[in-house]
Amino acid sequence: MVTLETVPWDDADATRLRTAMQAEMRDLYQDDDEPVPLRDTSTIAAMVLLRVDGDPAACAALRHVRPGSWGAGEPGPGLGEVKRVYVAPRFRGRGLSRRVLAEVERLAAGAGLHRVVLETGDRQTAAMALYEASGYVRTERYGGYADVEQSRCYAKDLVAP
Repeated sequence: MVTLETVPWDDADATRLRTAMQAEMRDLYQDDDEPVPLRDTSTIAAMVLLRVDGDPAACAALRHVRPGSWGAGEPGPGLGEVKRVYVAPRFRGRGLSRRVLAEVERLAAGAGLHRVVLETGDRQTAAMALYEASGYVRTERYGGYADVEQSRCYAKDLVAP
């Protein structure tokens, strides 16, 4: 049985999944630096947790983009950012990433957001394929990713519920 729920950012199961994601990214990019935490968790509008038979399997978050938070190239109102999309390795290949992504988009549209953006790395080919198959289009690197060569940024316009 698959369940989706919205949990607090600091939910223990969601935190474990995000920590596992960060470890996987450090290995993928051969980066020994400690992961950079999300700077301002007060901007998190929703943390989605997907469980399979009660076990935490996947997560994703929605962050409101506050005016003034990006500096040059400010995006304007109605924009959200998808963060921390992750499926634990033993649950991959079941379409769970599509489900958490769709739930975040549903929550974003329900909150009046008209567009979402996200960033992934150039070595995350499965993630890029997911986003492109889900209707996201490549866009210019934005905000803190503007000068990060390995960043790949995507955007999707949402339809109000």
